[in-house]
Amino acid sequence: MDWQTLLNRERLGKPHYSAEELGRSPFHKDHDRIIFSGAFRRLGRKTQVHPVSSNDHIHTRLTHSLEVSCVGRSLGMRVGETIRSALPEWCDPADLGMVVQSACLAHDIGNPPFGHSGEDAIRHWFQQAAAEGWLDDMSEAERNDFLNFEGNAQGFRVLTQLEYHQFDGGTRLTHATLGTFLKYPWTARHADSLGYKKHKFGCYQSELHLLEGIAHKLGLPQIEEQRWARHPLVYLMEAADDICYALIDLEDGLEMDLLQYAEVESLLLNLVGDDLPETYRQLGPQDSERRKLAILRGKAIEHLTNAAARAFVEQQDALLAGTLPGDLVEHMHGTAKRCVLDAKNMARKKIFQDKRKTLHEIGAYTTLEILLNAFCGAALEQHGHKTLSFKNRRILDLLGHNAPDPSWSLHRSFMRIIDFIAGMTDSYATEMAKEMTGRSSPV
Repeated sequence: MDWQTLLNRERLGKPHYSAEELGRSPFHKDHDRIIFSGAFRRLGRKTQVHPVSSNDHIHTRLTHSLEVSCVGRSLGMRVGETIRSALPEWCDPADLGMVVQSACLAHDIGNPPFGHSGEDAIRHWFQQAAAEGWLDDMSEAERNDFLNFEGNAQGFRVLTQLEYHQFDGGTRLTHATLGTFLKYPWTARHADSLGYKKHKFGCYQSELHLLEGIAHKLGLPQIEEQRWARHPLVYLMEAADDICYALIDLEDGLEMDLLQYAEVESLLLNLVGDDLPETYRQLGPQDSERRKLAILRGKAIEHLTNAAARAFVEQQDALLAGTLPGDLVEHMHGTAKRCVLDAKNMARKKIFQDKRKTLHEIGAYTTLEILLNAFCGAALEQHGHKTLSFKNRRILDLLGHNAPDPSWSLHRSFMRIIDFIAGMTDSYATEMAKEMTGRSSPV
């Protein structure tokens, strides 16, 4: 792979370059299109790790995505400064930073309500539906899209099909930004066979032709059928996510009284050593732990960002060859790598087992089961060319102009149902499920 091709500025669904704007590059436009999209806005009411809380300091998918984008921009610019001589003539480090920032903004845009438990609840429902014969009219490849439902593949569909220019390029982002977004440039046929991360894939069968075109434009090597090498900048987006996820989980854990300040402080001090900000040294007993942690966390992110950028530059040959094993954190130097891994381990042991989180996850299964039973049941009845019951007609009416057409394949019909349900916020999904079961409170 080479940077000239990897930074392709052409837009999906738009064969000609847009006119250049003063002070606004094609990658700035990508950033703005994502920011102003409805799917991005709805992340404000979707679970990050903890249920959307009355505590305004707890992260949602929206605040998490914004923070990841800031780290991603820094990573892209630092790498860009180091490899400037290898970049196209028109590209400067700020362009590289903007590509990574835009991809980071969108990295969770396809996540369903209730976070990762929502993903698992959708997979679980389709496994039961398959056992009952609901997916019999699909090919094996089409069934795998639902049995391995994945927010990354849904995100690719949101960006390339659903937002703005519907089914005509979607947000029409540049190929460079879409390539950097594609964390898993393969289909569900490889979801469980790569030994990478279970269920992970980045493209449904319905978008395979788009993935093929993007990979061709970017010069991503095809490894096997329906699988391509990752764009090198994916590793920076992934590292930004890992850095924020690791540290912010701990910050939320403190807010919810699941962790002690001393144990989080100790972990971060092991990373920054003597490189403490002067403002931190001047803090006294009257200062809040929240303020202390914010200052220390900022310095920790700086150290981790430097370590990730350094690892990228050191591994550039393997990245351009498409052969780097694992993620960028694995190639960071000792202290930085240990900090991220120790933070994730602390979160697994002390945060993810919280009873409030557990109850929220159980509720996700119930809510999504109600919605999927209703909407997929109606679509299945319609697909069977049966006369729709009054109830199922009314269910499909809720989809408006996005309702599946009776002439469509079952895969296409179910994809439109998933578009609707995966796009819901936690609160909207919960309220609709209550309404459908007659359990909502009277006005």
